[in-house]
Amino acid sequence: MSNLQGKVALCTGAGRHKGLGEAIAKALAAEGAKVVVTDLGKPQAHMGSEHIGTSDELEAIAAEIRDTGGDAIAVPLDVRDEAQVEAAIARAVEAFGRLDFLINNAGIGYLIKPVTEMPKEEWEAVLDVNLMGAFLCTKHAARQMIKQGEGGRIINIASQAAKSGHPHMCAYVSSKHGMVGLTRTCAVELGPHGITVNAVCPNHVTTGLGSVQNDYFARYRGMSVEQYLENMRNSIPMRREGLTSDTANACAFLCSDAACYITGEALNVSGGAEMH
Repeated sequence: MSNLQGKVALCTGAGRHKGLGEAIAKALAAEGAKVVVTDLGKPQAHMGSEHIGTSDELEAIAAEIRDTGGDAIAVPLDVRDEAQVEAAIARAVEAFGRLDFLINNAGIGYLIKPVTEMPKEEWEAVLDVNLMGAFLCTKHAARQMIKQGEGGRIINIASQAAKSGHPHMCAYVSSKHGMVGLTRTCAVELGPHGITVNAVCPNHVTTGLGSVQNDYFARYRGMSVEQYLENMRNSIPMRREGLTSDTANACAFLCSDAACYITGEALNVSGGAEMH
């Protein structure tokens, strides 16, 4: 892979330590990209401080990238708010002169209930962040990339749940299936502008969000968290859970020159757990 020197990336949902977004932002920075690290910054309905990147943590991650020789800024962003999305992209251009890569990583995956018990408000919260947020960021990032006239890369962090159903996750699974549809349509529309659009579909990764899911599904199945994880590992051909670095490396590849002719794909990064 060629490095990403001189390129600029904006990564949503990247303000939590040990999260996918942090790993992706740091991987792109390590390849030479300048990175705009975004997250919600402050709690809101259905999104408590334990589930978001707070302003302090967001700033800390950007500082860590700078401390290791990279270039990064932190921008609080609610991806549901179109004005904030426009402002974040304008801030990226103001700080670094351009925008080359968008990583749609912001998401809610902790509102878990049987479909018969899922409140409408929680369904809307998940769809608004996971799918509408990706749409709004794609819309305005694509406008900037088209204006620049040099192509670009948009990567949607979907999930194994974009390919298969999972109990008690009707909103999450629906949003991630929708994200693959968004990916494919945008790939068709934006291809003539030299913009590739792909999705990355990791299997389970024990991030902060992943830990919430571990606890919930272990209780649901009447076993300990360790038993639940052991069963999961045994069901994966590679015999381990996913790591944040697995997804981050896939994103770095899709941003590289080596992936310039790949678009409209939903790439499984699952150790063989998902094969379609």
